Amino acid sequence: MAVLSDPISDFLTRLKNASNAGNETFTAPYSKIKESIAQILADEGYIWNYEVKKDGKFPEIQVKVKYSDAGEKVITDLKRVSKPGLRQYVGAGEIPRVLNGLGISIISTSKGLMTGAAAKKQNIGGEVLALVW
Repeated sequence: MAVLSDPISDFLTRLKNASNAGNETFTAPYSKIKESIAQILADEGYIWNYEVKKDGKFPEIQVKVKYSDAGEKVITDLKRVSKPGLRQYVGAGEIPRVLNGLGISIISTSKGLMTGAAAKKQNIGGEVLALVW
């Protein structure tokens, strides 16, 4: 098993690749932050659901990719903003709007992971992990 320098980026890349390839599901190594990201994506309607599988040697997270009724992928694109080598922090007033509100930003705040809209509502900033649209 390869050691990843950026597991969040790996998770998002797997999601993007599965969506582009038309795959129903994909699995990735489990971590709490990936579960939080999957929960946000499920709540916002970008994926159907996710499941944590603990039957193997290492726990994995399995995500069910969402498509429209016409078979179009729901996630058009996503972008990793803050990277291990260059962290991107914003205040509550600087949270980016994604495609004029059509997408979401995922922010890591002192109160846990949340969408940019939720962080703005609670008036807290944090690290911008990703933009999804």
